[in-house]
Order: sequence, then structure tokens, then C-alpha cells
Amino acid sequence: MGRHGTIAGRKAAQDSKRAAMFTKYARAIIVAAKAGGNPEYNSSLRLAIDKARAISMPNDKIQRAIKKGTGELEGESYVEQSYEGYGPGGVAIIVEALTDNTNRTTASVRSAFDKHGGNLGTPGCVSYMFSRKGVIVIEKTDEVDEDSLMETALEAGADDFVTEEDCFEIYTDPASHTDVHTAIVEAGYEPLESDVNFVPSMEATPGEHDITKLRKLIDVLEDNDDVQKVHTNCAIDLYEE
Repeated sequence: MGRHGTIAGRKAAQDSKRAAMFTKYARAIIVAAKAGGNPEYNSSLRLAIDKARAISMPNDKIQRAIKKGTGELEGESYVEQSYEGYGPGGVAIIVEALTDNTNRTTASVRSAFDKHGGNLGTPGCVSYMFSRKGVIVIEKTDEVDEDSLMETALEAGADDFVTEEDCFEIYTDPASHTDVHTAIVEAGYEPLESDVNFVPSMEATPGEHDITKLRKLIDVLEDNDDVQKVHTNCAIDLYEE
């Protein structure tokens, strides 16, 4: 997303979509496990498992997804697909998907844009407004020592460390993200979010009426099982009520 929003807002959003997130994370594990089912030797799989466990995904579902990825169990074959376009108020949107039916997913994403005041564009139409970065978010609590966390992150290869009102945001090169994530977890910190995202380099500020329509568009996109992530360059916190 553009603005990350408050910790409380993000947790509420995660809780409301927990069942859907299980499906999305299972797909991510299946895709990662194709490169090997042992997370000790497959950093992408280890990160996918960490993210699934962070939302309390049952271990049996995690193991089933791994076996589907390695071929031990029969399962669907997913491909990565991305879409770019504009939402209400001229907000740039990038949609990342994992799908077993590209035609279905494309039609569904296009329909969501058309019905909710957006416009699905061509590849590259908005991605120039974003940079690809690893983003790790740690909630600010009494148990988290800022200096220690910063030292751990920077020593592991982080590019930047930002202190917000209720969290710490750590930015990395995409290639360094897994190493930094692993170092932070091994140091005893529990990331609220950890992923490689599209971070906006320029932002759009829609009006109040457009914000309502933009929230609806993003909700519809995120409710789609094929959609993994939705990124925007909205300068306003979409989690705020």
C-alpha cells in the first residue's frame, strides 16, 4: 500500500481477512517450495512459512502446501501475474497475483477496476512511480530496543531504518530482504510485516469522495483469492476511519 497506516489499523485489516490470507499464503508457499521443500536451504520458502505462521496459519496447512509445491501431493500450478492501473483520484495501483488461470484473473481484476472508478492500464503505466524494496515493520513496544534493532538490521544489510509513531520500518534491497528478515527474527524480534513491496517514489492525494471509492476498489481486489498484494501511491492512510 502507499501509507502503511497505524499498527491498530493494520492488525484489524489482517484479522478481518485472515481466512483469505491463509489461501494467499498457501499459494506463496507452494510456489516457493518448487525450489526445494527444506526451508533451511530455501530462503524464499522459509520467509513464506514465517509469514504464514505470523498470522497463525495451522501447521498442517503449511505442510500440505509445501508437499504440493514439491510434488508430493497433487496440486495446482501457479504463475505470477501483475497488473497496473489507476484508481479513483488518480491513485496509481499495482496488483500482484498468483494464479492457475490467467484469463480468469485478468477478467476479474479488470472488472474490479471498471466497477469501482478505476482504469486498468498497460504494463509499465504506473510502475515507474515505485521502487522495489524489502520492507520490514516492527511494532514499537517497551520490549523493543530501538538502538539494538537498528544495529541488527544495518549489520545484516538493511539500507534504511525509519522510526514512526508506533513502529519501526526497515528498508532493504530486494536481494537482501531475506537475510535481514532472518537476522531480525533470530535476534528475537517479531515482524508485523515483512515482504518485498513496491514503495511509491511519488504520491497522489485523492479527495474525500475518491477515498471511499478507492477503499472499495482495494477491498474487492484483496478479496480475490488470486491477488497476493495491492500497492498504491496514495498519500492518505487508507486504514484510518
